[in-house]
Amino acid sequence: MSLLRRSVATLAAAAAVLAGTAGCGSGSEGGGGKTKLSFFSWENEQTMKPLIDAFEKQNPGIDIEFSTAPPVAEYISTLQTRLVSGTAADVFVIAAENKTNLVQGGFVKDLTGKPFMANMSKFNTEAWSVDGKAYGMSISSWSAGILYNKDVLAKAGVTEFPTKWDDFIALCQKLKAAGTTPYYESATGLPLSIAALVGHENARQGGGVDAQIFAGQKKFGDLWTGPLTTYNQLFTSGVMTKDVVGLKGEQIVDEFTNGRVAMIAAGPWDVPTLRQKAPDLNLVFAGVPTPDGKPFWAGAASPGWAINAKTQHEKEAEAFLTYLGSKEAVTLFNKETAAMTTTSDVTPVVDKVLEPNLQALKEGAFYLPQIAWPRVQDALNTEMVAQIQLMIQGQAKPEDVAAALDNRLKSS
Repeated sequence: MSLLRRSVATLAAAAAVLAGTAGCGSGSEGGGGKTKLSFFSWENEQTMKPLIDAFEKQNPGIDIEFSTAPPVAEYISTLQTRLVSGTAADVFVIAAENKTNLVQGGFVKDLTGKPFMANMSKFNTEAWSVDGKAYGMSISSWSAGILYNKDVLAKAGVTEFPTKWDDFIALCQKLKAAGTTPYYESATGLPLSIAALVGHENARQGGGVDAQIFAGQKKFGDLWTGPLTTYNQLFTSGVMTKDVVGLKGEQIVDEFTNGRVAMIAAGPWDVPTLRQKAPDLNLVFAGVPTPDGKPFWAGAASPGWAINAKTQHEKEAEAFLTYLGSKEAVTLFNKETAAMTTTSDVTPVVDKVLEPNLQALKEGAFYLPQIAWPRVQDALNTEMVAQIQLMIQGQAKPEDVAAALDNRLKSS
């Protein structure tokens, strides 16, 4: 039995056993007749508190019980544990890595046709739909690339960021020779530059390669081996340390903020922190350089908010999503997170540094494999990250990573 099927079966069985108690840990009646509605997010409390406070002010009969876990692996693991124990929140985040599990396991409500979905973009709604039914409300999209300190590069004599991968490696070597750490990118999940490189290769082949892989017409190696070989040059050339396997995103941002690294893989979510901690940094975003000089980006519809199928407070949960999708809340979310919101009634205010990211979204020059995969995203994602980490450490070759993905898909 595949990892996906085992996971869904385990969760479904647990849900059946716990049916009598489901909802006990997901919201309750609070003091003074108020309803406690639980909300589990991977956004931190500082980000979500302004929205929660505004919602509670408009809905004095509802108190939000907020909890959080960092993305991606820790959040998904925590949510799965809570689903199994019957203590999952009334409202939680649905992500590319757990969408299939949540939908096939019957853990999220169908939101199709709900009034609060009306202003959501078609692209975002389709990203969190299965068989034409929507299970998540997503209010933004994102694209991520390489963020660099223009002043640091200028000191090294660089006036124009490279678009070709070979030139990017040469830039990294030049910076390293000058005593500057050139580039950091977290590998605790899928490295953003790999997503971009695979997306570029998919586009070069005419698009739709993932569908061909899942239909048995192609193998992962046809799409992944080349980009993985390109990415692996960061390590075979010695310009990036293998220690990035253990570095988290916030650690890398701190290194960049303090001027200890010239370039990092980053997304819109990093900009508010950087503006706060180092407002004078001369920041510039660029797409990931590619072998043919046509930069590409990692990107997708942002994770959505879903309603627990076992909630005992469906009315209150829908009221919360109605607020989160409102013009007021979307505007506030854009302000707090620098998110590139996509609802029809809000024009996002975009930090100037994010203009290239926004242009990439408009041009469709972005990709995320977990969104492109039609099924078994969780099993493939786990295998993918583990194999990439082995490759970084010199224990696997690019073709080994692709073969492992083929084997995982075949066994699912």
